[in-house]
Amino acid sequence: MRASRLISLVLLLQSREAMTAAELARELEVSERTVYRDVEALSAAGVPVYADQGRHGGYRLVGGYRTRLTGLSREEAEALFLSGLPGPAGDMGLADAVAAAELKVLAALPTSLRDAPARTGQRFHLDAPGWFGDAAPPPLLRDLARAVWEDEVVELRYRRNRGPEVERTVHPYALVLKNGTWYLVARVASPGGPRGVGDGARTYRADRVAAVRATGERFERDESFDLPGYWRSQADAFLRSMLRDEVSVRLSPAGMRRLRHTVEPYAAERAAEAAGEPDADGWVATTLPVESPEVAMHELLRLGPEVEVLAPPELRARMADSAARTAALYT
Repeated sequence: MRASRLISLVLLLQSREAMTAAELARELEVSERTVYRDVEALSAAGVPVYADQGRHGGYRLVGGYRTRLTGLSREEAEALFLSGLPGPAGDMGLADAVAAAELKVLAALPTSLRDAPARTGQRFHLDAPGWFGDAAPPPLLRDLARAVWEDEVVELRYRRNRGPEVERTVHPYALVLKNGTWYLVARVASPGGPRGVGDGARTYRADRVAAVRATGERFERDESFDLPGYWRSQADAFLRSMLRDEVSVRLSPAGMRRLRHTVEPYAAERAAEAAGEPDADGWVATTLPVESPEVAMHELLRLGPEVEVLAPPELRARMADSAARTAALYT
C-alpha cells in the first residue's frame, strides 16, 4: 500500500511544477504528517524531492527528474492499453495521437510487459454503436472535438427535433458517447455578459449540428463543473420526462423476467419496486411508467400471454383486439 502511494506521490510531482503538503495530502487521501514521512522516505531512497520554503512554497522534483514506467504491474500495463478506446478516439480525429502515445508507453515498459497491447487487443474490443445504429461519426464531430480541447467559443447552427434550425453561441465543455450517439455538452454564452460566463449547461446531439464556426475567442472553463454528475442528472431527467404516463398491468413470473428486455431499464426498475405480492400462480400487479399508451402497446405485445393490461380501459381494449386478430390468423 505504501509503495503504491510513494509512486503516486512522485507521479503527482512529476506532472505538476510544485505541490504543497496539503495538496498532496488531499490528492492521496492521507494526512499531511503522512506526506512528510513519505517525502523523507523518497529522499532517503535517492529521489530528489526539494522543499521550497515560504508562503508560495511546496515540494518539487529537482533537475527535471523523471521516473520510468518500471513500477507498473502487468494488470496496470494492460489497463493502459485497454483505456485507449481507439474507435471513439478515431472518430474525434485522435487516432494518430493515441497510436503515438501507445508507442511511447510501450518503449518505456520493461521487456517482460511488452506483450501488454497484444494481450489486451486479443481479449477486449469496444464496439460502441448499437446493433441498428449508424456507425459513421457525425460529420462535424472533429470540429466540435477541436473546440472542446481548445476551450474555444463557437457558433452553432442546430437542427432541433421539431421546429426550425436555431443558432447558438456556446462554450463547448465536453463530448459524450452514449450507445453509439455523440452528444455535445455546452454552455450558451449569455448575451452581453462577461466573456466565459454561461447561463447553464445544455446537451446537443452532435449529428444535428448543421454548422460550426470558430470565433477565435477562448472561454474560461469552470473547473468545478462535474461532467459525470451532470450527465447522470441529465439522463435521469430525460427518462423521467420521456416516461410521463403509466399503465397498470399484471405480469407472470416469466413476464417479470422478460420485462427488462422489453422496456427501458428505468421503467422496469420502477415496475419491480411497485409490484405487489404474487398471487397463487406467481402473477404480480404493478404500475409501469410508459412514454404513451401507444408506445406501451407495442412494447407489451412483445410479452405475449405473459402480461395482462388492467388500465387504462382503452389500452386494455386495444390489447384484446390485437390478441384476437393474432389468434384468428392461426385458427
